[in-house]
Amino acid sequence: MYLHYQSLPSIHPYLLLPSPMRSQFFAPIRQPVLPEYYGLLADCDINSLAAQGMISPYMTGQCKEVSITEWETVPAISYGTSSYGYDARLSPMDFVVFKDKDTPIDPKSMSEYDIAHLEPNSDETGTYFILPPHTYAEGVTVEHFKIPEDILVVCLGKSTYARSGVHLLTTPLEPGWEGHITLEFVNLSNNPVKVYANEGFLQLLFFRNKPCIVSYSTRKGKYQKQPQQVVLPRV
Repeated sequence: MYLHYQSLPSIHPYLLLPSPMRSQFFAPIRQPVLPEYYGLLADCDINSLAAQGMISPYMTGQCKEVSITEWETVPAISYGTSSYGYDARLSPMDFVVFKDKDTPIDPKSMSEYDIAHLEPNSDETGTYFILPPHTYAEGVTVEHFKIPEDILVVCLGKSTYARSGVHLLTTPLEPGWEGHITLEFVNLSNNPVKVYANEGFLQLLFFRNKPCIVSYSTRKGKYQKQPQQVVLPRV
């Protein structure tokens, strides 16, 4: 009894050759080399990148206290590494609100005349700024960031402030960007809100992909190496 060749199961010709002959007629079948993990980074990945200078100063784990004197601490809005992100702090160094003016603000030619710098207050609860109701403000992070060229960072507000009526508007941190983050946020409530310095203010999510062709540093972005002060719009 003979089987017609068409009735045989499909077999790759490479497998029909004796082993010594396979490399002469066909390129060897190679398993693809898997790249580093792509996607949302976990705390262990963030710890590793922070050790290489991505975040400074850096807090491993969540800190829920802040010092108000050399000997005294008080409960704080948490900051530091979370399971899949990092909670960064608001700096006491610079905090501005937009002045109530009749003339429009021009993002192409904004100046110091459009803003007012607020001074921090301190009491037994910590150091804080008072954000008036329905007011837009800008601040800056305590932490300095140096984003690798295969990482994109998305900034989100913390639920503690969201539940108090404060909404964060901060844009993503692009691959290759470096500096302190200028934070943009607004008090949507009808009441003034305390915004605490040196405590958690925003959540950062880190996403890894293959390195981009043109990074923020390569194209010399206009917000590169921001200092620890609010940086107004640039064109």
